[in-house]
Amino acid sequence: MSNILRNNDTITLYHAPQTRSSGVWVLLEELGIPYEMEVLNLTAGENQQPEFLAINPLGKFPTLVHKGTVVTEQVACYLYLADLFPEKGLAPGFSDPKRGAYLRWMAYQGSSFEPAMVDQAFNRSPVDALHSSYGSFDKMLKTVFDQIAKGPYLLGEQLYAVDILWGISLKWCRMFGLITTSPVVDAYIERIISRPAFISVEQQDQALKLAQESLAGKR
Repeated sequence: MSNILRNNDTITLYHAPQTRSSGVWVLLEELGIPYEMEVLNLTAGENQQPEFLAINPLGKFPTLVHKGTVVTEQVACYLYLADLFPEKGLAPGFSDPKRGAYLRWMAYQGSSFEPAMVDQAFNRSPVDALHSSYGSFDKMLKTVFDQIAKGPYLLGEQLYAVDILWGISLKWCRMFGLITTSPVVDAYIERIISRPAFISVEQQDQALKLAQESLAGKR
């Protein structure tokens, strides 16, 4: 792993296969901008080595570094990259009426959807909605599904970075049986994962995973 706190324009993504950083990789491909990637082996604990912990003390992915600044947390990475390249059209501008809804659904993914999915994955007993960060699981999920049904994308006719975030999140949760989708939601997911950027990253990500597993088998 190279010394990454560079003071230049290079965007560097720290990535481990089949983690949340895969979606940020897709976004980088959608933006079509130059970037570098540092691949770490999560199974081998490379994310807990001092060099990476000096950058992100939580040892989490995704982690971006740009102009000597570290950006962590999945939603922050999406917001940062889409706003950094406004000419790419993947984020409503600051004066665009859709900006508020865009921020709402970005934040909703991290503050309501993700905690609910973790609780679901670990079969945690539900708590009173008043004391839950997301209220009730069913209402939380229905709220985003109702928005998707307005389609074809979350904010209407145009695809934004928030759709990449949600399409990939829902794809993984559906795959692991954490949510029950509908034909409308399935069609939304398909609109995202059928895009060339997603297909390319998924293939490369799988190859990285297999290479790491092969290396582990030889040790």
